[in-house]
Amino acid sequence: MNPFALLDPPVQPDADQGRQWLLDELSKPEYQAARPTWFDQASKAFQDWLGSLQAPGGPSFGALIPLGVVLVVAALIVVAFLVFGRPRLNTRSALRTTELFGADDARSAAEIRAAARRASSAGDWSTAIEEQYRAIARALAERTVVLSAPGTTAQEFASRAGRSFPDSAEELRLGARAFDEVRYLDQPGTSAGYDRLVALDGALERARPTRLEAVPSAAAR
Repeated sequence: MNPFALLDPPVQPDADQGRQWLLDELSKPEYQAARPTWFDQASKAFQDWLGSLQAPGGPSFGALIPLGVVLVVAALIVVAFLVFGRPRLNTRSALRTTELFGADDARSAAEIRAAARRASSAGDWSTAIEEQYRAIARALAERTVVLSAPGTTAQEFASRAGRSFPDSAEELRLGARAFDEVRYLDQPGTSAGYDRLVALDGALERARPTRLEAVPSAAAR
């Protein structure tokens, strides 16, 4: 060591040289290792945001912030459920067509039942039977028990619905036969035939199906 080094006058760098010395010093590995990571910066920003939500009422309010966030997320899930509906129901509704036993019919089950009652009040039992059986089919489609599909016959519907409601399988078969008789064979309907279908409709409404038809895959469609 030079014994006269301590007697040298201190170096006075200019602004540019001083800035460069500072950058050189901070570029050393020990300084770089101490720099906060992106995760540290993100965590700090999130904590600052939560802190900004605190009300001036005191520190106890800050403890309620996480609970508030959870409640907001839960509310969004409920809103999405109400707007978009259950996934199964949406899928089935998209598959349902307006065709019903060879006719284009977009009415709801309630609307078809009302039409059947009007026909029965007028003594038109053939129309009442036809409409009531259509109401039964549309009601099961709305419940996503039996899918509505183009080309489905009354007999085919009765067979498929009977697998979901075994206790009503025979009444469904007889109802399909009554529908075919008044629609295709020009046989007159009867009050008893109509009342039987109304009773079947009520029994199916109260019953719980033992199975649901599988939703066809995209390839099958």
